[in-house]
Amino acid sequence: MRALVSVSNKNGLVEFVQNLKALGWEIIATGGTMKLLQDNNIKVINISEVTGFPEICDGRVKTLHPKVHGGLLARRDDPNHLKALKENGIEFIDMVCVNLYPFRETIAKPDVTMEDAIEHIDIGGPSMLRSAAKNYKDVTVVCDPTDYAKIIDEIKINGNTTLETRLQLSAKAYTHTAEYDMCIATFMRNKANLNEKLFLDFDLAQPLRYGENPHQSAKFFRQTNEVPFSLAFAKQLNGKELSYNNIQDANAALNIVREFDVPFCVGLKHMNPCGAAIGENIVDAWQKAYEADKVSIFGGIVATNCEITKEAAEFMKPIFLEIIMAPKFSQEALTILCTKKNLRLLEVNMQKDNAKPMQYVSVNGGLLVQNMDVEMAILTTNMCVTEKQPTKEQLTDMAFGLRIVKHVKSNAIVIVKNGQTLGIGAGQMNRIGSAEIALNEAHANGVTNDLIMASDAFFPFDDCVTLAHKMGVTAIVQPGGSVRDEDSIKKANEYGISMLFSGKRHFKH
Repeated sequence: MRALVSVSNKNGLVEFVQNLKALGWEIIATGGTMKLLQDNNIKVINISEVTGFPEICDGRVKTLHPKVHGGLLARRDDPNHLKALKENGIEFIDMVCVNLYPFRETIAKPDVTMEDAIEHIDIGGPSMLRSAAKNYKDVTVVCDPTDYAKIIDEIKINGNTTLETRLQLSAKAYTHTAEYDMCIATFMRNKANLNEKLFLDFDLAQPLRYGENPHQSAKFFRQTNEVPFSLAFAKQLNGKELSYNNIQDANAALNIVREFDVPFCVGLKHMNPCGAAIGENIVDAWQKAYEADKVSIFGGIVATNCEITKEAAEFMKPIFLEIIMAPKFSQEALTILCTKKNLRLLEVNMQKDNAKPMQYVSVNGGLLVQNMDVEMAILTTNMCVTEKQPTKEQLTDMAFGLRIVKHVKSNAIVIVKNGQTLGIGAGQMNRIGSAEIALNEAHANGVTNDLIMASDAFFPFDDCVTLAHKMGVTAIVQPGGSVRDEDSIKKANEYGISMLFSGKRHFKH
């Protein structure tokens, strides 16, 4: 039995080849792989001894040869194939262990040149993988070092890998080359100024019991590289399996948490926050978020950027919640919360980065792609468009309200005070309707004066300002941009309301 070994990722390779040698396999190797094995006192056959041809063109051509691909592709059960190999002095190759030049890693470098990128396009590697994968009935193809142990175990037991394993490895090899070519195609099309073509690379994370409704089937996929604030890479510590709606809601909650560096907590239902607050610590933030809307949080999702402590867990436990998400849970908190067997506890990586995540939304026959709305205007008194200037405290609450309202379904109005939401109006067909809902909710919470109003988009008329005045609002932040902005400014001046134009809209459809 003979194996051809030519890898870029050399993790675990020496031990793998030593095991193959101990099991009686001959090893053919190329270039740097051969040197590594020889340096570890492993006897190998140089690829040039097999092909009868030297490696040329700086190693670009070494395995593209009939004595390689004939040995891989020939069917062992076809007399004509066997005859052709005998007539041409070609021997079988029973295993290919290949992984490819690091093209993706190369082009990720900020200073990468076109020349460097081109030199990291593997040609012989994908060809060998595809040849071996096509002939999986007779040839074992290995592209993933994590498969080494399983392959050795099977050879020890059976004398060779099983047909089932070879089929699985074949599928993995074709996936590997497809992802590789996808990356190259994207890079080259960009350099060639061709129309952009979108390739998506996602792995199945889990099948779901059903989708948005019980009659809909659904699956949850995750992208290849791990990112922060991602439910796809969260660690579930307790509770039953996540549902489609759980995942949607939890993702929305994580996007809100991403906005804050100070202790923060949010309760969420149906993709909209129902209560949110900043605090001195997790207990303070939780209590304020809970007090903001005790009714709606029932059966909801809670997310925080703080460790869940024993004290916080004791306050949360009596409330019926679907999910609690945090960067960490103390052992005492887990002991308390895990007594509720259905409560899902998720530990989420909340380390911020500078990336601008992409959002993908399917439409019939197409896909919408955009950068996530992660940018925020830094509010200053220079943005004030009214005679009345905001106080320092009002400016702080305006910034808080703006970070919440951008995550509320449009048309959106949020009423806040002292770092706590008091009323949230979401998804109405007109802005005054959302304002009425938010303000009535604030009054139901017993707060009727010195309120702060935040709007995700401009006021088309001055009716929101009039209503705001009647119901105790003293400061407003909105993006501005309406042809009737002057009407709202005049009305705010009439009522002595401070109003800032942030200049940045935050529609969420």
